[in-house]
Amino acid sequence: MRRTLPIYVTAYKDRHGKVRYRYRRTGQKPYSFKSPVGSADFRLEYQECLAGFAAPRVVAGEARAAKGSFDELICQFYRSSEWAKPSQSTKTTYRGIIERFRAKHGHRQVSELRFVHVDRILAQMAATPAAANNLRKILLRLMEFAIKIEMAQKNPVKATRSFPTNTDGWHAWTDAEIERFEERHPLGTMARLAFALMFYTGQRRSDVVRLGRQHVKGGKVSVSQQKTGAKLLIPVHTELAAAIKAMPKHDHLTFLVTAFGKPFSVAGFGNWFRDRCDEAGLHQCSAHGLRKAISRQMAEMGVTHSQGKSVTGHVTDKEFTRYAQAADQVILAEQAMANLERGLAKNRLKTLKARKKT
Repeated sequence: MRRTLPIYVTAYKDRHGKVRYRYRRTGQKPYSFKSPVGSADFRLEYQECLAGFAAPRVVAGEARAAKGSFDELICQFYRSSEWAKPSQSTKTTYRGIIERFRAKHGHRQVSELRFVHVDRILAQMAATPAAANNLRKILLRLMEFAIKIEMAQKNPVKATRSFPTNTDGWHAWTDAEIERFEERHPLGTMARLAFALMFYTGQRRSDVVRLGRQHVKGGKVSVSQQKTGAKLLIPVHTELAAAIKAMPKHDHLTFLVTAFGKPFSVAGFGNWFRDRCDEAGLHQCSAHGLRKAISRQMAEMGVTHSQGKSVTGHVTDKEFTRYAQAADQVILAEQAMANLERGLAKNRLKTLKARKKT
């Protein structure tokens, strides 16, 4: 039976005679697929091609970028090993920041960039300090790359300072908000399953959209984190098991599918889950906030940093602490004092026994 390929996908034979598949679409660079056709990873690669990430759009006039300009620098940066390092999701974020800067300043000469220019650009973004800091971070990397390829001699961005921010980032769901979501989206709904997959594994949405029944074996969920490459085995929580069991079985390779029976893209899932939160009246809640919520709850229950990191996949204690910092101070204080009470009582008992012996 002949396989029907998605639009823009064609088959070809490589020099060894092996059949391979590639994405070819006018206005985008071709892309050769790494995963087998029909697999969940293939569908994710295809979605990234359609979105212009895996198969970047050809920029009109790219070949005519002025010598020594930011246009030329950015084109070379996209082709460098520096650009190959971050994960796809990180690249998406970086590209958005770079292209907004490029639209305004791409024609300017890299070698002419001075502290006063960078300071003025960042000062204009003072109302959005987080965005200003993100641009500063990107410009630091771009100028370091410019020095390496001899388009600049100094990095004036280093002389600037980041803006202080008063935000804690994504809102960490409270226990009351979790209960409210579960009341609005009972077992047997896709929304409840999505919630359970994120909350009871502590994973990012980019990893959750790839999970399917084939990833659950021996009472554990196997996760290969897209952003960090970390490989985790996480015990299946009873609530997650109930959410999976309550859903009708299907032949899809992912637990979560769209209304058309297709796997979610990362951005598409984020928008879909945002709507499910709104339906529950939780306008301040988001998918990523659940990752912070489970970190908070683990901290409140006395889970160690090493234990918490083994679930969330955070690399350093500092990263995990940043997510767990919303832990209820009263609960933690009660735990600390209870531990202190037990410790002091144990020490007194040892002292009394020592005195009796003497």
